[in-house]
Order: sequence, then C-alpha cells, then structure tokens
Amino acid sequence: YQISNRDKVITSFIAGALAGSLAKTTIAPLDRTKINFQIHNEQFSFPKAARFLVNSYRQDGLLSWWRGNSATMARVVPFAAFQYAAHEQWKIVLRVDTNERRRKSHFKTFLSGSLAGCTASALTYPLDVARARMAVSKHERYRNIVHVFHEIFHKEGALKLYRGFAPTMLGVIPYAGTSFFTYETLKRLRAENTGSSELHPAERLVFGALGGLIGQSSSYPLDIVRRRMQTAPLTGHAYTSIWGTLRSVYLKEGLVGGLYKGLSMNWVKGPIAVGISFMTFDISQQAMRKVIVVSGGSEHVPAPVRD
Repeated sequence: YQISNRDKVITSFIAGALAGSLAKTTIAPLDRTKINFQIHNEQFSFPKAARFLVNSYRQDGLLSWWRGNSATMARVVPFAAFQYAAHEQWKIVLRVDTNERRRKSHFKTFLSGSLAGCTASALTYPLDVARARMAVSKHERYRNIVHVFHEIFHKEGALKLYRGFAPTMLGVIPYAGTSFFTYETLKRLRAENTGSSELHPAERLVFGALGGLIGQSSSYPLDIVRRRMQTAPLTGHAYTSIWGTLRSVYLKEGLVGGLYKGLSMNWVKGPIAVGISFMTFDISQQAMRKVIVVSGGSEHVPAPVRD
C-alpha cells in the first residue's frame, strides 16, 4: 500500500504505541523482578525471583506485580511510538526502506534501528528514570509519576532526571540496531525464499523474539549500569559515572553475578516482549494503512516488497 508520508508517520506512531503498551504490560511482573535484582547485591536465580514475586503478592497483593506500571506505560507508550515512527523515517532517509535496498546495505539497516532507538530515548528518558524509581521503592515513597518528578526536581535537581543517560545511549545503539536489523533481515530472507512479503503472525513473533534476544544480550551490562545510576539515591550507592559503576559492580559482584545479573530472566521476558511488540506493530500498522487506502485517504498502487 502506497500512502503519503504523513499517513506513514501517523500509522507508525499509533501502531508503535499499541505495540509497546501490550508488550510491556505482558511482562511487567518479570520486569519489576529483574530491576530489583539489578540494583541490589543479591545473586540472581529463578527460585529467588519466584520468591520475590510470592513475597510481593503476600505483602502487597497481586497488583504489586504491576507497581510502577503506570510510569512504565507513561514512558513505554511514547517511547515505542517515537521509536517505530522514527525507524520508518530513518529507513527512508538512509534509503533502506525496501528489501532490495536493505540487502545492499547491512550497515545502514543497522544504523536506522540505532538512530530510532537514540531518538526515542532522548525524547523520553526522564520517564524511564521515574519508572525505575517507582519499581524499586516502597509503595508509600511515591504516590504517582508526577510525585516522582516533583521529588527529584526539588530534592536532587533537574539534571538528575537524566541520571544514567550516557550508558543508556551507549546501550541503545547496539540494542536497537541489532534488534531492528535482525528482524528486518529475517523478514527479507523469508520474502526472498518464498517470493511473498506476507508473514503469519507467528513468524513475526518468532523473528521479533530472536531480534530481542540478540539485541538485549549485546547491551546488557550497560543496562545494569543505567539502573544502578538511576536508583542510586534510593539504594545509598554513589554511582556517578559509567566506568565507576562498571568497575564497582564487577569488583563487588563479578561478571556473571554482577554485570550480567538477571540476563537469564531477560532471555525469557525479552524475546516475549520484543516479539509481541514487533508483531503487534506490523499487524496494526498494516491494518490502519489498509483502512486509509480503502477509505480513499491514499492511492492504492503496487508497492515494492518492503515488509
């Protein structure tokens, strides 16, 4: 379906928001568990993760598993919307918006994903800080996301809303780049082998899951650094720089038990979330664009294989 660039942006933005909200809500309990282990010195294991969820349920009820989810949604919805919309535009700018062009330039395909992630991160980072604070704090510490912003702004200063921003950007480059590159490449190879760009939802889910698995594994230590720096005022640690945080975590907790703490859980929740996100985005975006064409909003003309 060939539609105007304005309609491309709008449909990508809405589809991205839907994709992000559905994916994150699905794995929110696992995400909260992962963050809890990331910021503390306790060694991660699946039995301990299960105990954390059970104890949270007994002490604060089932909804405690989604504590901080309002902040998560406030961040994820705009983040995913900006990231997917930006990715569609970066593909056009870098001229990798068709399968043939992506086949000729793997680097630009990777770069379009990295730039999309950086764009979304820069625009929504304070919301990520608020989400992390709410996820690891006691229920009475912060009433809502507005309260988090108020407390940080007045007690720590406005710049603290960007605490951990540098490792975030360094981590986003390989994560977003690898995730989008893997997903786009698998779709392209499938289209070339079958002669059709039409994919079953299950195929999109699997391709997205593989992209998420590879992407998260490539940038995980920087995710640990980001969380430690974001929540330092709550945990009492003096994490102020990327290198200092990396060194401190490595010396005190080791490589596997520190810088890669919780990665095994990420291998469970990450592929689920990213797979759901990519699948939801593609399906909802295509549905909206079809409606636009059918309703006469754009001219329906044969388009190159670009799925």
